[in-house]
Amino acid sequence: MLLALTASLGAKELPKALLIGDSISLGYTPHVVTALKGKVEVKHHRGNAQHTGTGLKMLDRWIGETKWDVIHFNWGLWDLCYRHPKSKEQGRRDKRRGTLTTSLEQYEKNLNQLAARLKKTKAKLVWANITTVPKNEAGRKVGDDDKYNEAAARVMKKHGIEINDLNALTDSFPAELFTAPGNVHFKTEGSKELGQAVTEKIMEALGR
Repeated sequence: MLLALTASLGAKELPKALLIGDSISLGYTPHVVTALKGKVEVKHHRGNAQHTGTGLKMLDRWIGETKWDVIHFNWGLWDLCYRHPKSKEQGRRDKRRGTLTTSLEQYEKNLNQLAARLKKTKAKLVWANITTVPKNEAGRKVGDDDKYNEAAARVMKKHGIEINDLNALTDSFPAELFTAPGNVHFKTEGSKELGQAVTEKIMEALGR
């Protein structure tokens, strides 16, 4: 099932864009919907895409029977997260005692399978780089976003998929755009800037 986030209800003649991703994408989706109202029908799958393992299980359901013109997708922040059952942090995050959700090697393998499946839709595909891991994040190590993005870049190059460099964008964000120190999430203004970048990539994809 899909969230009722559409740019134009009932406008079947409009091109259709699907956004896939975790809570970062849930933050910028409303801004994309607003920006593309009357131009593109934009939807986000129900819930959080979590990690690439979840993507492999759920992707067919998220794609459904719709003929998508553009699919903008991302996995990563969950994959590179360390969790421990006794951690008191939100999400059981713990980069000191915890276990890594998805190894770098497995992440690349999973992402390769996901990209191959997405290509079968014949939609224009846009990969969104993993956003910044800030200092003092409880379950994620600074620099792992770059390592996982490098693996993703190899996959996207192999499949000829466009990259939306949201990592570079969020690296440039001042501290006040993050919800709190050490938090990977963004305030409304940060999500709005991400939404603008996603909007531009969707329009570019439709213009190609």
